[in-house]
Parts: sequence; C-alpha cells; structure tokens
Amino acid sequence: MQSTLRSLRLKTAGRAILLILLLFGTWKCNIESRYPGFSRTGSGIYYRLNVIGDKSVSPLPGDFITADIIYSTLNDSVFFEARRKFMLEKPLYRGAVEECFAMLNAGDEADFILDAYGFFTLTLGITPPGFLEEDDKIKISVRLLDVQSAVEYAREKEAFMKWIDSIEDYERALLEQFVGESMLTGQRDSSGLYLTSLVPGSGRRVRKGDTVEVHYEGHFLYGRVFDSTRRRNETVKFVYGNEWPLIEGLDIAVGKMSEGERAMVILPSDLAFGKTGSSTGIIPPYSTLVFEIEIVSLQ
Repeated sequence: MQSTLRSLRLKTAGRAILLILLLFGTWKCNIESRYPGFSRTGSGIYYRLNVIGDKSVSPLPGDFITADIIYSTLNDSVFFEARRKFMLEKPLYRGAVEECFAMLNAGDEADFILDAYGFFTLTLGITPPGFLEEDDKIKISVRLLDVQSAVEYAREKEAFMKWIDSIEDYERALLEQFVGESMLTGQRDSSGLYLTSLVPGSGRRVRKGDTVEVHYEGHFLYGRVFDSTRRRNETVKFVYGNEWPLIEGLDIAVGKMSEGERAMVILPSDLAFGKTGSSTGIIPPYSTLVFEIEIVSLQ
C-alpha cells in the first residue's frame, strides 16, 4: 500500500514538474515572440541578425566604428538615417545602444529594438520627440562597415591631416564643388551661407518676436538626411530671436525668408556645428550642412 502511494505521489509530482516546464516554455516563447523573428538579450534588447558579414572583427569600447544607421518607430517611420564614424563608448546602462554595436562583427547587418526613453534621455541627453511615449520602443537598423582600433584611427587621421594643408581648406573646396555641380542660383552672403529660394513666399518677411512654424530637412553634402520634420510629420514652432536655440546659420537664413517661402540653405561648418561637431556625435567636425526650409506660418 505504501509503495503504491509513493509511486502515485512520484507520478503526480512528475506531472506537476512537466506542467511547470511547459508553462515556463510557453511564457518564454511568448516573451521572445513579442517581436516575431527577434531574440532577446539578458539586458532587454531585442535583436535580429539579417546579414552575417565575412569578417570576425567585433568592436570594443575605445574602437572607432563606421556604420550605416537608421532610427525608426516600430511601424518603420524613419526619423534618422546616416552613415557615421565614431568611437564606441562603454554602455551607460543595461540595454544601452552601445551593446547593439558590440554584438556585431564587421559586415553584419541587424535590427535592434530597445527602450526609446533611455536612448534619448540617457544616451543622447535630450528630451524624446513628441511622437514617442515614455514606454515606447524604437528600432535601430545597423550595417557595421568597419572597425578600427584607436591606434589605427590615429594613424589614418594623421595621414589625412598631412594630405591637406588644413581641414578648413578641404571643407571649403568641397562646398564650392557642391555649389558648382548643383548649379544653385543663390549667392553667398556676407556671413558665408548660400540661400536659394525654391518657392517664393506669399506673406511678409520674418521679424524678431514672430512665432514661426517651420518644416525643415537637413542632410550632408552628397549625403543622407540626418534630421527631418517632414519624416516625423511634425512642424517646429518657436519665437524667432528668442526661444528656439537655432544654430547660427539657420537663424540667419530664417530671418531672410518670408511666410510660405521654401528655400535651400547651405551652411559651412562655422555657421553650424564648427570644429567640434554636434554634442550627440551625429554631425562630425567641419561638416558643411544643407537644409531645405519652409516657413509654414507666421504669427
């Protein structure tokens, strides 16, 4: 009798353990299939490797990497796209974007899903865009092109600096080449910017104190878009000369435009982010920038 009871208890316990394992497996599957095709790291980043590269070089903190990067919402609405070269930092927190780059080898292409709030507030140090909620996720698509050690990068930079007398001269040559090839009608003003009106305005000219509503899209010379209100489907409003901390060149350009006007503006780096580049690293040092600006309304 006791042996029969013991056997029954063992069978019951075994079934209970099997049920727990099945439930755990189902729960784990549901967690990982929240984003079909993606796996999950221990720090909470979802990832999907799309292309396996032919190199076995992966970046470490302190290495310089070159990558094509696209930031988008989960419904594939792109709000940033560019090729960047930068030094990989140590992650500031678990699940930070730096972990994504460190997971790849040169030549790999992958998609990552991570928390939007931490990315903007902790990594970039800025307020998240208005189209994102605090609990939202963003998708980052990365194609890792190259990995260089700090020593290799320093050698390349030294060789480049010896190749030209000054990087300012090099930037100026690229700008003049771009203007000539684009056959723009705008002239360089005393500040150094080029402004070409694409669509004439139908209202009055912008004055200090006006509440200005604008659409803009910025890109590099011959390069990709790095910021666009049109892609976000969200205009920017500011009090001209007061509230919006415009880079110097955009401030000058907006002051030359009229309500309803659309213009192309070329800003040399000394009217944009200068010799240091942007604090986020999106704009490299000595970068000439091209903006298409539309004055949507004035109040």
